[in-house]
Order: sequence, then C-alpha cells, then structure tokens
Amino acid sequence: MAGWDNPDVDLLYDINGLTEDTPAWVDRVMGHIGEYGILLGLVLVGCWAWWSVRRRSADRETAVASMAALLWGPLAAGVAVLVNIPIRGLVERPRPFVDHKGLEVLVDGKTDYSFVSDHSTLVMALAVGLFMVHRRFGLVGLALALFEGFCRVFMGVHYPTDVIGGLALGTAVALLLAPVALWLLTPLVRTVARSARVGGLVWAPVGGPVAAGARLPGAEGDRLDAGRRYDGDLAA
Repeated sequence: MAGWDNPDVDLLYDINGLTEDTPAWVDRVMGHIGEYGILLGLVLVGCWAWWSVRRRSADRETAVASMAALLWGPLAAGVAVLVNIPIRGLVERPRPFVDHKGLEVLVDGKTDYSFVSDHSTLVMALAVGLFMVHRRFGLVGLALALFEGFCRVFMGVHYPTDVIGGLALGTAVALLLAPVALWLLTPLVRTVARSARVGGLVWAPVGGPVAAGARLPGAEGDRLDAGRRYDGDLAA
C-alpha cells in the first residue's frame, strides 16, 4: 500500500495486486466474468423474476405493476448509459493503466475514458429494477452489481471511484425516473395482460386460478366469482 496519499489509486493497486497471487486461469475467468458473465447472470435472474411474477402474483393488477417495474430495469440501464456518454466526455479521465505502471490488465481494447464505468452503471440499474419487483431477486442483483464493481478494478480497467460513480448513476436513473417510466409503462403492460393471445406473458398463475374480482384477458368489464378458472377458451 502506498500510504493512502491517494486512496483511489492505492485501492486500485491493492485490488489489482491480487492478480499476483492468483493462477492465470483465475485471472482469465475473472476477466470473462467482469466483461460478460455478470451481465448474463443478471439477465438470467431477470428471466427468473419474470417467470415467478407471472406464475405467483395474487391477481393481474399485481402482476402488471411488477412487470412494468421489471421492464423498466433494462430500459433504465440503457438510459443510464446514454447519460454517461456526456459525463465521460466532460471528465475525460484516462484508464488507470494509462497513467499508472505495474497494473495487470486482464482485457484488451479499452481505449475509451474511464469515468464513469459503463458496466457498473448497467448492472446497478438492472439490480435496482429487480429490487423494485422483488426484494429477494433485488438482493441477488445488488450482490452481483457489487461484485461487478470489484471485477472491474481487479481487471485493471477502472479506478474504484469509476465503479462508485457507475453504481450511483445506475441507482439514480433507475429510481429518479421510475415514477414517470412506470406511469408510461403500466398502461402498456395492462393492455398486454388483457390480450387473449399474449396476456400469459404478464400473468399466468399456476393452475389458472383467477382471483376474486379479477378480469379475464379480453373481457370487457366482466368479473368472475372467486374460485372460477380461466382455461384459455373463455376469452375468445
């Protein structure tokens, strides 16, 4: 450690220095995980959350609200990355391996600016979206997002503050724009849920039970008594 004259750089060397004690295959695996693996993992968790919501929601409106939030996650990630473009251009911070020698860089081709970390921004926005849907899935997403931040520093392609900035940006975009986004997305998801053809993408409970007062997809205001089932033919 360099005496904490610059905590950001010192922590960079401490984390990236772990590569000196790890086998080469571990470094390769960490490089792939940090570049692609965690993003893929969050996509899989999102698919799991979608399957769980559509099968276990108590009623269609609950499923609609959850699906709108789930859809907002990847949209928020895209918006956050777009917001990051002018930030990078304004700050113009070089990658850490440009200004600091002795770093082990685990991936090639990183010629753009360092602040803010796109990967950290993406995964945090996705994680916050998952948390808005289901706390358990959200906690898994948040854990993956934090691990992504660690990987980016371990790989030698970002400073710790690049990662912190990315996590903050992803969180801010996902939360601050959520009210407007959900206001726009909820009617769209509700329309899909009422469709006789694709409504099952939003709500398809196990065994097809329909909660008291719930509306059948495609029905115009007709309500069902508790205990009746939707078998897919009634909405034709």
